[in-house]
Amino acid sequence: MGKQRQVTAQIKVQVTGGQATPAPPVGTALGPHGVNIGQFVSQFNEKTRDMMGITIPVVITVYNDRTFEFILKSPPAAVLLKKAAGVAKGSGNPLKNKVGSVSAAQVEQIAKQKYEDLNASCIEQACKMIAGTARSMGIEVIG
Repeated sequence: MGKQRQVTAQIKVQVTGGQATPAPPVGTALGPHGVNIGQFVSQFNEKTRDMMGITIPVVITVYNDRTFEFILKSPPAAVLLKKAAGVAKGSGNPLKNKVGSVSAAQVEQIAKQKYEDLNASCIEQACKMIAGTARSMGIEVIG
């Protein structure tokens, strides 16, 4: 029987899909753990080629033999909402300044996409969470 691999670290970073480079935040997160950064970058870019330009949270598990595995999470709700509303960034004062709007159908679509990563018991709850995020960004939910 071979030696058991032990987890030495779990690293969470947000990287732009298909555009990871050895520069920060990837290099600074993986460097201290002795992971082959180039290997991670090429594998990540290969897996996220269809999600170009979208910020994707990644959980990287590093083992004691310097090998690694990574899990891709769904993009942050704020990123998906900005894309759906067609705005560059949220409002600095969401109560007074509305920067855009999304339909209830778009909110439901985002909720379905993020459902696995949310701690919601049903899609309706997930929709409420996404709508709350939209409200705090100054994006109106219509319908």
